[in-house]
Amino acid sequence: MGRLFWKFFVALWLAQFLASFGVGVAIWSLRSESERPPPPGVEAMLSPPFADEAMPPPELFADELMPPPGHRHPLLPPAMPLLAGSLVSLFVAALLAWYFARPIRSLRAAFDAVAQGRLETRAGPAMGRRKDELADLGGDFDRMVERLQSLVGAQRRLLHDVSHELRSPLARLQAAAGLLRQRPARAAELVGRIERDTGRIDALVGELLTLARLESGMAGTPAADVDLAALLEALVADARFEAEAKGCTVTLAAPAPLFLRGDAELLRRAVENVLRNALRHSPAGGVVEVVARCGAATVVVEVADRGPGVAADALTRIFEPFARSGGAGMAGEGYGLGLAIARAVAGLHGGGIRAVNRDGGGLTVAIDLPAAG
Repeated sequence: MGRLFWKFFVALWLAQFLASFGVGVAIWSLRSESERPPPPGVEAMLSPPFADEAMPPPELFADELMPPPGHRHPLLPPAMPLLAGSLVSLFVAALLAWYFARPIRSLRAAFDAVAQGRLETRAGPAMGRRKDELADLGGDFDRMVERLQSLVGAQRRLLHDVSHELRSPLARLQAAAGLLRQRPARAAELVGRIERDTGRIDALVGELLTLARLESGMAGTPAADVDLAALLEALVADARFEAEAKGCTVTLAAPAPLFLRGDAELLRRAVENVLRNALRHSPAGGVVEVVARCGAATVVVEVADRGPGVAADALTRIFEPFARSGGAGMAGEGYGLGLAIARAVAGLHGGGIRAVNRDGGGLTVAIDLPAAG
C-alpha cells in the first residue's frame, strides 16, 4: 500500500475511534450518574407527603433496587464495546482508504507508462464503474493522452514528409552539380535547373516556417480592422488572371464593406491558398465561386469548385500538413501545406475551416471567422 492509503487509513480510523470512545465515555458517565445514590435529604423531599398503607413495604424491592454487597461502580467504560467499535472502525477505515487510494495508484501507474513513451495507455478501464471526480480525472487523463498521441504522431509524420519532400530536389541538386563538373558546356541548362530546385526548397522551408509560427502562437493576436470585401476583390482579380490559362472563370459575391478584426496579410494568404487549390483542381472551362456572407457573429468565406472532390473520409484530413487529395508528387502541385496554413490562420483568428463535397461534383471549402464586434 502507498503513503496515501496509510494517510487515509490512519485519519479515518482515528476519527472513528475517537468518536466511539467519546460516545462510550458519555454513555458511561450518564449511566454512573443515574446509579449514584441521592444525597441525604433528597430522598425525603422526593417522598410523598402522606403514606399509602396499601403500598407494599420497600424491603420487598430492596434486593432488586440496591446493588449487591461489595459491588462498586467501574472506574472505566466496559472494554468489550470499545473493542468492538475499534474493530469495526478499523475495517471501515481500511475499506474507505482502499476505495480512495486504488484509482490514484492506477493514475500514477498510467502517468509512469506515458512518461516512458507508451502513449496507448488509458486510465479509464481501471476506474471501473465509478461515477465520481476520480473517474472524471481518469477520463481527462485519457483525453490528454489521446491528444498527446495525436500531436506526436503528427510530428512524426511531418518529419517524415519534410524529409521526403526535400530528398527529391536535393538529389537533383547533387546530380546537377556532378554534371556541371563533368560537362561545363551545359552550364546554362544545369544552373537553371539548380535555380528551380533551390527555389522549390526555399518555398517549402518558407511555408514550413509560416505553419510553425502560426501553430506555436508566434504570429501574435490579430487586432486590426480588415475590409474583407476589398481583400477578396484583389485576390479574385489575381486569380482571374491565372485562370485564363485554363479557361476557368472566377466569380465573387461579397457585400461591401465587410469588416472584421484580424491580420490582413495572414487572411490574404489563407484565402489565396484555398483559392489556388480550387483553381488547381478545376477542370478546363470550370467555374470557381467565391462567396462571402456576414451573420450575426460570424463571417463565412466559401470557395467552391467543380473538380473531382474529395473522398468522404478525407474531408478533415486534407487540412493536415502534406496531405493531398490527388496528384501527389507531381511538379507544380505544391507541397500540401496551403490548406494546413489556412486552418492555422482561421484558428488564430478564433474561427475554423471545413470542407464539404458539392452536389454534382466539386468541393466547397468554408472559412468561418468572427465578425467585428
